[in-house]
Amino acid sequence: GLEVAGIVVAVGEQVQQFKVGDKVCALTNGGGYAEYCAVTATQVLPIPESLSFTQAAAIPETFFTVWANLFDIGRLKKDETALIHGGASGIGTTALAICHALGIKTFATVGSEDKVEALSDLTTAINYKTQDFEQEILNHTQEQGVDVILDIVGGSYFQKNLNLLRRDGRLVIIGFMGGRIAKEFDLQKLILKRATITGSTMRARNSQEKAQIAQSLHEHVWPLLKQGKCLPQIYKTYAFSDVQSAHACMEQGDHIGKIVLEMNA
Repeated sequence: GLEVAGIVVAVGEQVQQFKVGDKVCALTNGGGYAEYCAVTATQVLPIPESLSFTQAAAIPETFFTVWANLFDIGRLKKDETALIHGGASGIGTTALAICHALGIKTFATVGSEDKVEALSDLTTAINYKTQDFEQEILNHTQEQGVDVILDIVGGSYFQKNLNLLRRDGRLVIIGFMGGRIAKEFDLQKLILKRATITGSTMRARNSQEKAQIAQSLHEHVWPLLKQGKCLPQIYKTYAFSDVQSAHACMEQGDHIGKIVLEMNA
């Protein structure tokens, strides 16, 4: 319930940028699983023309997260290369789509050949179950590695991530699907590469921080969305009454992109 899309039905006295009837999407602080949701105005964005409510509902959480971590914290630039772990997830497909729209070369790790094929237009995807992603990326980059890594796996990938960073590379950790503890790693490699290791979580950010991310998205990404670029990838939609099936689908892990709940009007 951290992201919603719908129509504004009421505004606070100090809200000037939105009015009743506006079509918007928003990053919530919780409470999105409801017919009505109160959201801080600075975390609300207009739905770009030509996008549906379903598409718009799939934007806020992943776009806020990707922009804050990959581009603000990770400082990814156009002439650099990025590795996105969990490339078929909502976060992954969003990161790959934005990078593709900006002309940034990427690699991604995924867990099946179907996902490799599904992402072939966006990135060089590597099936981590059948290939050593570290060696594959080194082969593709003439042993140079990548500039930025966005990691949702954590501990089990830590050493490989460090090995893959170029000099002055940045590792941004946003999840622990492979464990919270990195047992041993070579500190000398960290120093010689002048690497930066960091991470963040979206929910713990205050309203001012989220407002700044929203402004950056409106400036840098909203023009791309209006052009039909970096659109969210929707895997499946469910009626809100079937929310249990939506969660079961997500937990199964076969999805590519976002799963969206639709409220009955």
